[in-house]
Formats: sequence, structure tokens, C-alpha cells
Amino acid sequence: MSSSEPAVVLRDLRVAFGKVQVVDGVDLTLERGQAIALIGESGSGKSVTLRAILRLFPEGRSRIEGQILAAGRDVQALTKRQLADFRGGDVSMIFQEPLLAFDPVYTVGRQITEAILRHETISKGEARERALALFERVRIPSPERRLDNYPHEMSGGMRQRAMIALALSCRPQVLLADEPTTALDATVQIQVLLLLRELQRDLGLSIVIVTHDLGAAVEVADRIAVMYAGRIVETGTAHQVVLDPHHPYTIGLLRSRAEGALAKGSRLQTIPGSPPDLANRPPGCPFAPRCFLAEERCRREMPPVAEIAPGHRVACWRTEEAASAYRAGPTPVRAAEPVLA
Repeated sequence: MSSSEPAVVLRDLRVAFGKVQVVDGVDLTLERGQAIALIGESGSGKSVTLRAILRLFPEGRSRIEGQILAAGRDVQALTKRQLADFRGGDVSMIFQEPLLAFDPVYTVGRQITEAILRHETISKGEARERALALFERVRIPSPERRLDNYPHEMSGGMRQRAMIALALSCRPQVLLADEPTTALDATVQIQVLLLLRELQRDLGLSIVIVTHDLGAAVEVADRIAVMYAGRIVETGTAHQVVLDPHHPYTIGLLRSRAEGALAKGSRLQTIPGSPPDLANRPPGCPFAPRCFLAEERCRREMPPVAEIAPGHRVACWRTEEAASAYRAGPTPVRAAEPVLA
């Protein structure tokens, strides 16, 4: 991959399981050396988008369409052998639950050394030395002893660090992180996020991170993409998305953070309703039934993606009204009235 071309490019990415379209026309670009966060509620299509980059879904039961370019490779055109070399070698992944990602019957050190030996022609001793160096790099205490631990013998935070070491073992160019701080306490979450940011800076990694946590996204990402119902509804720099949101869904996520409910007498705002059934998508904007700004056009027509500032793109008919509502301060977020047949 040349230094000028993006690390990851998704063009009109669509992923379906049977007749259910889970990811529906995602366009995303990650520049080399940057980190981008995908945020949204559960069921938005974030993890599916991430896994599609590595083609992790069984071919007979899934359908992936569109263009996927990662680390200078056309992922859709790779053969099974090329795909096996691509996974871990060019693009690697930190899975959501390391206790499930690691094999419980082998030591963590053995699993890391086997991954290295699968991709590189070096001795077992050299592979173990690299695994040890990675454990030291991710700050696992007593690293030499911990290499011989089984996954269940490690704490949650230590397992996550070991998962990061495994992901980095074959020196990938792109790192995919699927909710890497899930089920960790707040202190350990911050430590893991800061570690990812440090590794990105020191190793020149390009990172795509999936998270529910806006605070985590701001901590580790240069850019943020907000997903809803399989589509990206707003994307921009972390500063643009968090301080100047233009989509009602982004505003709802920002207002539903617990920080806003700490003042005496204030209530935590929530987004009314629930995400749509992807097997029966409503016409028009999928967020319209829950949107406090929805009008008749929103329920009939899909909004186009508009660039409201350099690098800041939003898919909404009422971007300026949404931005004005956010600047005006907290107001009750009501669901739009349903359209009666």
C-alpha cells in the first residue's frame, strides 16, 4: 500500500443475510495512519460492516456487494488462499470478547506464536521472542510467565491486552477493533483506549473501531461515522460530529449520555422508540418514526448525503434545523406521529 492511498475504502457496501439487508449502501474512507470510530445503537450494522472487510461471513448464507479496498487489496477479488494470508497479515481484528476469541485449550503464548509462524518463515524461538516483546509492548505484567497462561487464567483487561498483542503479531497495516472495551471497568477501558492510541501513533496503524461509547470514540478516533439501520447518517471529524452535529440521531446519542443527568432536577434524555425491523424497512428515512424533526417528506423519501462542511457529510432533509435545535440546548425529544394507513 502506497503512502498516498487510503487504508480502507468502502463503496456502496451492502451485506445481506437471506432477504434481510443488514448493511445498505455504506461509503467510508479511512486515510492511512488515521483512526475512525463507527458508533450507533445495537443492530445498526457496525460489527457487520467491520467483519465484511475481512469477509468473515459464510458465503452460502450471506451476500456481500460493493467495493472493499483494504491495505491496497481488493478484498472481493481475493481467493481463499489469498484471503487467509490477508487476514492477520495485512488487516487484523480485535474481537469483542477475547475469552471467546482465544482457544481455551491452548496457552495464549502458543496461539500467538502459531499465528506468527502461519504468516512468516521464522523459527519457533523467534516467534516466541516476538510474542514476549508484544506482551511487554501492551504492558502485561510478568510477560514471560503470562505467555504460558491459558485464557481463563487472565483477568478481563489482561485478556484484552493479549488480544491486541495477537492482532499486532503479524505487523498488519490496518487494525479493526470490535468494541474492544466491552465488559471492562472504567479504569481499564481508559487504559486500553490510550494503549490503542499510542500503538496507532508509534506503529503508523490505521484503525477502525466499533463502539457504543461516544467518549471512547472521541478518545481514540480522528473521525467518527454514525450508523443507523445499516447506513451511515453522519460522518466528520470527532470535533465536527460531537460539537456541531447536524443529524437528529447524532443529537439524540449526544443528549442521552449520562453526563447530562448529573445536575439536580435534570432528567436523562432518551431516543424514543426502537430501531426499525430491517426485514421490513419503512419507506423514506429509517429514523423518521423516532425523529423530533420529521416531516411528511422524511417518511416518503430517502434523504441524500450532503456535504455541509469540508469532510462533514450528513444524510438528512433538515440538517440546519437539527443543528439549530442542538445549539439551542436540551429540549424534549419526541417521536414523530405515525402515519395512519
